[in-house]
Amino acid sequence: MKIQEAKYVMSNSDYEKCPPPDMPEYAFIGRSNVGKSSVINMLTGKKSLAKTSQQPGKTQLINHFEINNAWYLVDLPGYGYAKVSKAEREKWEKMIGDYLHNRENLVCIFVLVDIRHSALAADLEFMAGLGEAGLPFHIIFTKADKLKAYQVDIQVAAYSKKLAELWEEIPPLFVTSAEKNEGREPILKAIETYNDTFSANKK
Repeated sequence: MKIQEAKYVMSNSDYEKCPPPDMPEYAFIGRSNVGKSSVINMLTGKKSLAKTSQQPGKTQLINHFEINNAWYLVDLPGYGYAKVSKAEREKWEKMIGDYLHNRENLVCIFVLVDIRHSALAADLEFMAGLGEAGLPFHIIFTKADKLKAYQVDIQVAAYSKKLAELWEEIPPLFVTSAEKNEGREPILKAIETYNDTFSANKK
């Protein structure tokens, strides 16, 4: 898939105020500071489409980007650590939960995890919640450039083993490096396949 156009559409805190659900939609979410904005910018080929920040918790709303006038990429607030109050975190959690469970054109959720770390409880709990709700998700490993190739393989194998303890079938996995532009094509190919299915089902 070639990205011809990627544009910001809107940000809000209520899924009911999101754009009309007439195109397939893909949500990107992960723990704060996982490198989500960098991955989104890599995928779209736009260096500043999603705002990157060294400060965790920068994304605080449901952010819609329209890609090729054909599908939506959605940047969601991170979960886990962020220097905000408990009340603010609870507000984010409700906002994210309402969106994930009620957005009818949401095709797949991409959960981003930092490949440098072993499986973290916050990530596993979030994925378990998606599974219990029957929400399809894929896993994107970020920051692969921070490790040597053999270390990446070890981390992916260990993560896969952990997931296999919890799931009969583990979700698709993608390894990325925004710094080296790695992992872009496999993710876009997966989205393209889903888009074709979405279009076929609408006919």
